[in-house]
Amino acid sequence: MTFKPKFDLVEELKWRGMIHDMTPDTDALLNKEQVSGYVGIDPTADSMHLGNLVPIMLLRHLQRAGHIPIVLVGGATGLVGDPSGKKSERKLLDAEQLQHNLERIKQQLQRFLDFDQCENPALIVNNHDWFKDMGFLTFIRDVGKHISINYMMAKDSVKSRLESGISFTEFSYQLIQGYDFVHLYRSHRCKLQMGGSDQWGNITTGTELIRRMEGGEAYALTAPLLTKADGSKFGKSEGGNVWLSAEKTSPYAFYQFWLNVADEDAEKLIKVFGEQPRHDIESLIQQHHAEPHARHLQKTLAYQLTVMVHTQEEVDIAIKTSTVLFGNQGKEELLHLGERHFIQGLEGVPTYNISPNEMGTGMPLLDMLTTTGIFNSKGEARKLIQQGGLSINKSKISAPETVLTPEDLLFGKFILIQKGKKHYFLIAVS
Repeated sequence: MTFKPKFDLVEELKWRGMIHDMTPDTDALLNKEQVSGYVGIDPTADSMHLGNLVPIMLLRHLQRAGHIPIVLVGGATGLVGDPSGKKSERKLLDAEQLQHNLERIKQQLQRFLDFDQCENPALIVNNHDWFKDMGFLTFIRDVGKHISINYMMAKDSVKSRLESGISFTEFSYQLIQGYDFVHLYRSHRCKLQMGGSDQWGNITTGTELIRRMEGGEAYALTAPLLTKADGSKFGKSEGGNVWLSAEKTSPYAFYQFWLNVADEDAEKLIKVFGEQPRHDIESLIQQHHAEPHARHLQKTLAYQLTVMVHTQEEVDIAIKTSTVLFGNQGKEELLHLGERHFIQGLEGVPTYNISPNEMGTGMPLLDMLTTTGIFNSKGEARKLIQQGGLSINKSKISAPETVLTPEDLLFGKFILIQKGKKHYFLIAVS
């Protein structure tokens, strides 16, 4: 039966800005036959992060076009450590931690790819399955003899580490990843490996091994590493990586991350992460240019990606949390959020602790504001209160003599302070 892709994948990836390098004739291959293509993810943590999301999007587009996506979760390569893009040796993980990470990542992958459809279901494999019984001598004899030291040292991931030093363990990583490609070529007729542009050297070692060991043709395609308009790495917040796990980055914080991307970055990101047709995305970009203050691109990114990574329910809660915390809502609406979403929404807000003894049966508001350092003096606090610029738990305070009691605590432990329109502070009685 003649295969016809649902769309030209290479053309789709080109207009989205998702091709950095590609071996010759990759487009011809994808247009003439159903291709199994894979991306490798090493389980160095118990969650994927935004850096993994671009290769995952490559697999999503591959599956949408009618091809077969394979995710290789590196139970073996995770034990070694990839030197690509690293200035120093990775900390090696023990087998127990690695297994835990593997299971968590497999669970996350279910949200991004369809493993159940009949025509071209996705597949997860673990390279530990074929490396666990392969002895060292077997590997260096059957695999190592096909690739020269000169070839390996010419790779950027190795060259960049020659001065600072690279262990034999990490030096051998490209051979191990290369053999992964050989194994998938043999077992799943896999002819394509994709990844970030920093993986080009490792991927082409695999295509070379397939040529030399199997006499076959294999192909490589990499996407640019995402950077912000200022050249800095995309995908990190003030707290570090933005994770795809709700435990590491809350759905609310994830939603807010996308909502706050810069205008000049949003236009590029909507092409990479938005799944609407080209016409719809281009219309959205035009709308954004006409009304930049409305942040159409950011809102679309935040909504779609939070649904993809988490759930529709979490998006609805994130929008509601933002509206309640930073809109014209009252104390009852704060309580209706629930403690978990209340805390998530205020992540990063300056927080001050006072003891239950300090709170007692009641604490004068001015004492609380100055003891915590939210105001430098009672006079400064009194002036803002008299001007109507201070709210406690979303209610305006008009009397400087106000005394706060345990009954004023949200969820029995918090007081939310708002100075003016934009400055929030949280007091925790604990």
